[in-house]
Amino acid sequence: MKRLSHTDKKGNARMVDVGSKRMTNRIATAHARISMSSEAFHRVMENRMKKGDVFAAAQIGGVMGAKKTSELIPLCHPLSLDHVEITFSPDPAAHSIEITGTCRVTGKTGVEMEALTAVSIAALTLYDMCKAVDPSMTIDEIYLVKKTGGRRGPYRR
Repeated sequence: MKRLSHTDKKGNARMVDVGSKRMTNRIATAHARISMSSEAFHRVMENRMKKGDVFAAAQIGGVMGAKKTSELIPLCHPLSLDHVEITFSPDPAAHSIEITGTCRVTGKTGVEMEALTAVSIAALTLYDMCKAVDPSMTIDEIYLVKKTGGRRGPYRR
């Protein structure tokens, strides 16, 4: 059984030492989904939410979330991100919005947590913007889609 990278031999939490690792190009893409009522979905699509442009706010929130990941996730290395992209794919039949976040860095550690944080914060921002119309919204299907770079090589879900 493999040992967890963020624990020492005694099982104590620790930050991984990446000092001797070489810099590589790393990309990670994550996914999330928010489902809502028909009324909330149509208001979002018609840009009729009282708080303003839901997609613009969620996009900015997602980028900010990616940039703040090391402040939110214990033992996560602070990264100087090269690029963060947040996209939205509305599904009218399901009254849901698929969120995709891609982060890119040239560094010594991966950007999976930044991509996952980006889509999570984007989804939470959508929730905040729409909760007055539909407090029963659900956020789910948060997962890593793919990653490249690093010692373990590529991953695709």
